[in-house]
This record gives sequence, structure tokens and C-alpha cells, in this order.
Amino acid sequence: MDNVTHTLVGLMMSRAGIDRKIPRAALIMVIAANVPDVDAVSLAGGTLSYLKWHRSYTHALAFAPVMALIPLAIVAVFSTRAYLFSLLGVLSHLALDWTNAYGIRLLLPFSSRWLRLDQTDIVDPWIWLILLLALAAPALAGLVTGEISSRKTSGPKLGWAWFALLTVSVYEGARFTMHTRAIAVMNARLYNGSVARRLTAVPGRWTPLYWRGIVEGDNFVEIVPVSLNEPFDPSAGRLDDPAPPGPAIEAAKRTHAFEGFGEFCQLPFWKTTPVEGGTEVELIDLRFGTPQNPGFEAKATVENSGEVRDAQVTFGAPPVRTR
Repeated sequence: MDNVTHTLVGLMMSRAGIDRKIPRAALIMVIAANVPDVDAVSLAGGTLSYLKWHRSYTHALAFAPVMALIPLAIVAVFSTRAYLFSLLGVLSHLALDWTNAYGIRLLLPFSSRWLRLDQTDIVDPWIWLILLLALAAPALAGLVTGEISSRKTSGPKLGWAWFALLTVSVYEGARFTMHTRAIAVMNARLYNGSVARRLTAVPGRWTPLYWRGIVEGDNFVEIVPVSLNEPFDPSAGRLDDPAPPGPAIEAAKRTHAFEGFGEFCQLPFWKTTPVEGGTEVELIDLRFGTPQNPGFEAKATVENSGEVRDAQVTFGAPPVRTR
């Protein structure tokens, strides 16, 4: 999830009673809820470095006890109780990141497998709304009470914090159920005359009822909208054929850009386009785009001679060229 969500969850955890147990609870919990993202420093090494290290060891269960020490060292509060609450904040970060399509390598160093639930977007406006309401409500209540009674009050922070944490938990459960339903709806149909080899439902940002279905079959991919409040129409999707293996793709695979992106890419789609003097090769991650409008991708031009030029990685930004 985004760091606004992690920050507000950490603050709500503090207000839910932890601030009565340890000193500087709000600061500890906010740092703990964000500290796994310290791996963002890997961006200094470039996009491929970021894709390699982000959501890896700092997001692994085995390293959570170590990550929980960092907030205590920063705030200079040391106690067993403070450490356990800090660990809870770290685990809240891992749990939230697990829910979205980006995924998390939770089992490092024993397994580098990406785990993801695909139930929420990286930025979920409904979670924001719940948390921001719980943040603002006590202050507004305090203003009203102060106006009536002519005295200041801190407002019902404890109750609103519990409301936020429980509501977000219920919302996540509902999204899990809806994701399961979306997969079931897709699984009840044939595509291109055959059973799908793999089905993925990527969440829409604005409504829990809408999902972007990704159907992978033998030598085809279909992107199809799935709306849980409307009859499912598989014919509303777009069918695309991935490029077959060939010399251009094999040449691109040997570049640093494609090797690094290939380790990150979980729903790969290969695309080749003839260009003057060669072939443009693209490796697209369908979690973040389509063959027509890719989000995360590796791209290169392979000349007829087999030489690869302009190998680059697109990561929601202008292309990053690598050798």
C-alpha cells in the first residue's frame, strides 16, 4: 500500500490504546508501520535496483523482528512492551502490502516467490476515506464540544481509532470475497474455445465491484472487464496473441534490462513489432497495463544482425535505458 495508508494505520493503532501503554507511542507506531519501505533507498541504484530490492528482505517475515528494532532506536524508547508494539506495526505493513497486486516476497530468504492477494489497489481511496474520517472526526467533535461547553476536549480518539481499524479489516474481508467471486465468474466460461490456463482479477481503484480480468490460455491472452453487479460478458474482452519465441526475443532476454525485469514480472506478455532494420521487443507485466497500454515493461530494439540497442525499463516514468 501507499505510505499515507501505512502512516494512518500506524497512528490509529497508537490511538487504539497503545498510547496508554508506552511513551511516544504515536511516533513509534507511525515509523514501524512505514519502516519496511526503507528499501526505497535502492532507487538510488536505478529502476532495476529498485525492482530487485523493493518488497524483498525488509518485507520478509523472518526479518520483521529486526525491522521492529529500528523505530525504537530512532525514538530512543527501549522496553519489551514497546518492542512488541513496534513489531505489530511492522506486521501491519506486511499485511497491507500482501493484499495488493504488486505483491510481497514474504518468505525470503527461504523462498523468493512473490505472494499477493490481488484484492486492493496500491492506493485504495476507500481505505483513505475510512482512515481520514477517523483522523478528522475526533477533532471536529472536540470543536463542537468546546463550542458548547466553552472548554477544550481531545475528542473520542480511542473509539474512532477502533472504528477505523475494524472497518478497514471488514473492508479487506469484503474485497477478498469479491475477488474470489470475480475469479469464480471468470472460471465458469471458456475462452477462445478452451479452458483458461490461469485467471487473474486485478482490482479497480474506485469501485470494489469492478475488476480487470486477465485470462491466460494456450498462446493467447484476453483482457476482459468483470463487473459483479452486471452479467459477465466474456466477448467484451480483447484477445491478444503473445509473440512466439524467436531470435529477437532470445537476444533481448540476454540484456541486463530484460533479465532484471523478468525476475520482477509476474504476468509476462511478450510483444514484437517489426521496425526499420529490425524488431522492437517488449516484455509487459499485465498486472499494471495491457499490450496496447503497458505500464511496467522492458523494451529494446533488436537489429537484423542480432545486436540489441536501447534496452530500457519503463516504471511509471520515462524509460530508463540500461546496457
